[in-house]
Amino acid sequence: MTPEETKRLLDRLARIEGQVRGLRNMLEDQRCCEDVLTQLLAVRSGLESASLLVLEKHINDCVFSDAAIDDATVDKLRETLKLWSRHTSPVG
Repeated sequence: MTPEETKRLLDRLARIEGQVRGLRNMLEDQRCCEDVLTQLLAVRSGLESASLLVLEKHINDCVFSDAAIDDATVDKLRETLKLWSRHTSPVG
C-alpha cells in the first residue's frame, strides 16, 4: 500500500476503534437498545468500508496484474465489486 492508502485505512480503523469504545460505554451506561444497535450498525459499516479498501487494493495489485485475465473477466469483476459495495454501504 502507498503511504496515503495506509493512512486512509489507519484513519478508518481508528474511527472504528473509537466507535467500539463508545459501544462499551453505552452498554456500561445502560443506554437503550436502539442507540446501541445504531452504533453497532455504524461499526459494521466502518469495517465493511475498510474491507472494501483492502479488497480493491488486492484486486488492483494482485489480480488485475495477471496478464492472463481478459477484459471481459475484468469487467465482470469490477461490476461484482460495485454490486457488493452498494450492498455494504454505510447505513443511514
